[in-house]
Amino acid sequence: MQKITGIKSVDFKVVAYGYGVVNWNGPTTLVGNDGKDQDNHTLPKLRGYSNLSGKIKEETGFRYKKQASDIDFKETPMYISQNCIRHHLFRDQAFDLHYAKDKNLLSVLTSITGLIRGYVVPASQCKRTSPLLLEDFVDQLGNGNFEQLSSSSSTEEIINADGTKDYKRGENSIFSKTTFGETEYLAYGSVSIEQLQFISLDKKFDRASMVIKDGEGEKIAQAVQDFIRSIDPSRNPKAVFHPNYVRAGTIFEEGEVGILLDNEAIDILVKETLRMIEELSIRQAKGYMYVDNLLVDYNDSNKMMRIKRNSAGINEEPKSPYAIYFYAK
Repeated sequence: MQKITGIKSVDFKVVAYGYGVVNWNGPTTLVGNDGKDQDNHTLPKLRGYSNLSGKIKEETGFRYKKQASDIDFKETPMYISQNCIRHHLFRDQAFDLHYAKDKNLLSVLTSITGLIRGYVVPASQCKRTSPLLLEDFVDQLGNGNFEQLSSSSSTEEIINADGTKDYKRGENSIFSKTTFGETEYLAYGSVSIEQLQFISLDKKFDRASMVIKDGEGEKIAQAVQDFIRSIDPSRNPKAVFHPNYVRAGTIFEEGEVGILLDNEAIDILVKETLRMIEELSIRQAKGYMYVDNLLVDYNDSNKMMRIKRNSAGINEEPKSPYAIYFYAK
């Protein structure tokens, strides 16, 4: 059996900076100073955090909750979820998939969303698995604090015994948040070459990117090729259609109808993905973040995400062609 060699994934390390909370988790039930449950405290996303204190009342099994100030930001750091990152990374086309149907899937496939982000069309189960893996962006500084706020518009009218009226704050007018100051995020990600290079047009293995008719394969491959060339017109990528692409190493050599991207096309899409990540910035929820540094590893080893463990042993530039996982038969 022939061994697959070459660049199997393009891994990367991201350092980003910002201020405030970008990705809130929402209101969380906690305990106030009076010992009563309060539902008006809003938390950001905190890795490993639970609002339960761990104490249990023996008689009833009641689980006591934590107070809002009972947070260790080093033990449970704030993070921006990879879902939030993906939304903003592909923000230009964030809502287009709501309108994706079988009859217009070619427009989806010939886009950065179709080739990199991935998609699913529930009606037909046409889909493309995203080759892009992203981890959560985890804050390293822990500059969080408890902040109490009030809403001046929320008041409660009181009728006194003499008929006069007074006003006091409603119970829901005072609320609190866990807010943050300066932030520094660390994250890792990877682009899978196997998932990127092959576009299935066959339902045989339940992963068809779109359903095609006889004679349409070459036209679809040309459309994909033209889109990739539009990203970098100075280069000459190829997207080749074949009725039977086989995954290297299989026993029975059962193949699929599909399109295979050549080394040039893969490299264009990889570099475009890295450019998008390097230029990523988010401003929402009274906070912001931006990517400051991107370290890349063209990983031709069998050690997934080796950039996490030893940045000295990585390849910051390609030292070999991208691995080829499929062949025409």
